[in-house]
Amino acid sequence: MTEDPRLDRRQFLQKSALSTGMLLLGLNGLNSGFADDTFAGGKFLGLVDFIDEGSAPVGVPIASELDGRLYTDLTRLSEHRPVTPTNEFFIRTGASQLLPSPIGWTIRLDGLVEQPSHLNIQTLKSTATAMGQHLMECSGNVRVTHFGLISVANWTGVPISTILNRAKLKSGASRVLVSGFDEYANPTMTSVPGASWIFRLEELQAAGAFLATEMNGQPLTRDHGAPVRLVVPGWYGCACIKWVNNLTLVNDDVEATSQMREYAARTLQDGIPQQAKDFQPASVDHAAMPVRVEKWLVAGKLKYRVVGILWGGSQPVKTLKIRFNPDEDFVPVKGFRQIRNNAWTIWTHAWSPSAPDLFAIRLAVTDPPVRARKLDAGYYVRSVNISEI
Repeated sequence: MTEDPRLDRRQFLQKSALSTGMLLLGLNGLNSGFADDTFAGGKFLGLVDFIDEGSAPVGVPIASELDGRLYTDLTRLSEHRPVTPTNEFFIRTGASQLLPSPIGWTIRLDGLVEQPSHLNIQTLKSTATAMGQHLMECSGNVRVTHFGLISVANWTGVPISTILNRAKLKSGASRVLVSGFDEYANPTMTSVPGASWIFRLEELQAAGAFLATEMNGQPLTRDHGAPVRLVVPGWYGCACIKWVNNLTLVNDDVEATSQMREYAARTLQDGIPQQAKDFQPASVDHAAMPVRVEKWLVAGKLKYRVVGILWGGSQPVKTLKIRFNPDEDFVPVKGFRQIRNNAWTIWTHAWSPSAPDLFAIRLAVTDPPVRARKLDAGYYVRSVNISEI
């Protein structure tokens, strides 16, 4: 049965697997090593909805081509679901109806190289290996769509540096333009065509970027970039080009692509640079937010558990803090320990509000001091209305 894309969030959650179990019992903080026994023996009563976040459906594909979207249902995260299933992994742009068959797909390598060549998709797949678990977030991930443009997958692919190192580069070749198939059958209502990004060679090497051919042990789907997409760990999804068909070596004086300019503000650039060399890496700062608020009955008393995620940045952090209203002080999240930062760390926090009220849940990273521009600006604040204590 196909879900009605017009369902509001409450209706969708009632119809989804969330309302029939969702593996909530025993959530102990994925990747944290933290065991929370505060709620042991308690009875899970349900979720408290976040408010003022629009009516976009989660977990349901909507529209197609440039307007195609799928917002991941983050409320379903648990230690039993550390990776986003492929059919729930977010989609920011759907596949074109004009996309050629993956059979016979090639990637052209040209520009400032001694000998232009083509890389056959079958050759690429035959050398692909496990690349690990990595998070991807769209730079346009916003509250009105429940922050559903973020997901984690296990990826298989080939380091792009392996391919570029085999090419004989001409003098001055310092960057690579990665392009993907970019023709569509229908006009768009929400997006600008453009599927290319320019990287310094050292940036791709440092990030461990790779050309992905599989996610979660299966070939990429069309909407996720089949037959091959770029993944740049730690960078926003707008730089992770889908349907890759061209790698062009260029010099430092090349102009920025239309996609780079479109996403300049969302990747926190200084204005809209006209040249690629003036763009800062589209890397994701440290960020954190709640993904659900659980309501429990424990020893005859109502208690709440906030479950959330921390991601981004280039290093693990020691301390994550939380507050529930602007007039409160931040306090340490009780169930948090980050071991690695290539995916997300799930944290938990036991909460007993003193009175019914409207609460704005905000996180902060304080130890060590790190760059967290969106987090510090309150970008990921989420609100709940607690009516019972």
